[in-house]
Amino acid sequence: MTEAHLPLTDFIEYPPEQMLQRAQANYQEVKRRHSIRQFSDKPVAREVIEQCILAAGTAPNGANHQPWHFVAIQSAEIKAQIRQQAEALEQAFYAGRAGEEWLDALKPLGTNANKPYLEHAPWLIAVFSQKRQQQQGEQKSNYYVHESVGIATGFLIQALHHAGLGTLTHTPKPMSFLSKVCGRDNDNERPYMLIIAGYPDTNATVPTHALQKKALAEMCDFI
Repeated sequence: MTEAHLPLTDFIEYPPEQMLQRAQANYQEVKRRHSIRQFSDKPVAREVIEQCILAAGTAPNGANHQPWHFVAIQSAEIKAQIRQQAEALEQAFYAGRAGEEWLDALKPLGTNANKPYLEHAPWLIAVFSQKRQQQQGEQKSNYYVHESVGIATGFLIQALHHAGLGTLTHTPKPMSFLSKVCGRDNDNERPYMLIIAGYPDTNATVPTHALQKKALAEMCDFI
């Protein structure tokens, strides 16, 4: 049995010179995305977050099983719970659990166990990966889960930046508390990442170290 396919009708082929211009413009826009840790509490409309999550949902993924779930959090109470539990983990992390090499690597960024942005930013988006899904009354395995959710998370970060918001990725370890706080405490899902989104505070800064990116020759070979 041949599965149904539809003609590709929404691809746009640009002239080579326009293609290069678009690629350059996209690079310049992406270069302005920075991980920030000082957020304004200025509200961001839910509709903006919805569109960004829809964009994330278009990411390529294993067998089109879309093995992800997003929890968009604006509740002050829930954000306070997340901050309290995340900071408790971070205190142990910075007290030595991370190991000397890791802590040395973080020093140029100036990070520490205090995470006020977890309460201050208007939105936190918890990303969950899913091992299985329900199909026609049966549990089916998902495939390339880690890769698929990673790509979708990248799409989400780019969509938030394109919309005009600042972002930060946060991965406290272990992240199991997020499952309980977000009501996703089950054996099928695990927390993948927490994304902080909102307007940068007027005093927001970017570590100089974070602006040091690999040159093209360092990160790519053309063969």
